[in-house]
Amino acid sequence: MKKITIGYIFNEPYLRKDEKFFLSVAKDKNVNLIMLNTDKDLSEEDIEEDIKKCDIFFNNSAEEFSLEIAKTIEELGKKVIDSSKRLYYDEDKWMFFLKCKEHKIPTIRTILLSKNISTAKKELEEFNSWPVILKRVQGTMGEYVDRAENVREAERIINKFWKKGSERLPIIAQEFVPSSSYRVMTIGNKIVQTAIKKSKGWKATGVYIQDTNVEKFKVDKKLKKIIDKVIKVFGIKICGIDLLKKGNNWLVLEINSAPGLDFFEKEEKKLVGEILDFLKKEAR
Repeated sequence: MKKITIGYIFNEPYLRKDEKFFLSVAKDKNVNLIMLNTDKDLSEEDIEEDIKKCDIFFNNSAEEFSLEIAKTIEELGKKVIDSSKRLYYDEDKWMFFLKCKEHKIPTIRTILLSKNISTAKKELEEFNSWPVILKRVQGTMGEYVDRAENVREAERIINKFWKKGSERLPIIAQEFVPSSSYRVMTIGNKIVQTAIKKSKGWKATGVYIQDTNVEKFKVDKKLKKIIDKVIKVFGIKICGIDLLKKGNNWLVLEINSAPGLDFFEKEEKKLVGEILDFLKKEAR
């Protein structure tokens, strides 16, 4: 049987624990792994040469340049997990909300704010849900997420986001739901891990959560039905689905196409193995 070659897209100044695990497990599974680090200088010739060598690619980065590389690979006829089209709904939180609404997937009440601050303030007053969570439609690790208790605070946060970023990206406002953050990781149609992400503060995503505050939870029938629908509607093959609980009801917060594997240290290598097994099947 032909030895599978997988292209691994990442964006880091050095090899992280993830990359080292993938290299190690790939060797054990007799898989060739070609590393494409978009943080380094990559010539067009080098990229094209690597594309020819690979049967399939795994994009383990949500960085914009990595997404452009993924699009290039797809344009040249190779498969990328997950596809750039799927990432459109992952990276844009407003589009994600609209897709959930269209398919009746329970999610957080959300509005898109105007770029005119006076109009945005009026929209928040009409939304009338305090405290309110403000987010850029695109963000990284909870960096552009904050909570406002009133319109004055919301105005300050919006201006802070606009000043901090290189451009005025759109901002959404969401209902604040006091809840731990629940993560369900899936590979293909299979749930491979669950984690309750607990935090001392109101944030329980991104860099605001630590391993010591994480524990497993069981997926009930109602949640399983929601997870199955999210997988079907969004078509993401490898993802982390974040949820909140409002009373007894599950609400889907967002999906992550490059989910963290380090919630439980003892399970990292196993998850890497499952991802590689799935990629091998997709490559055939």
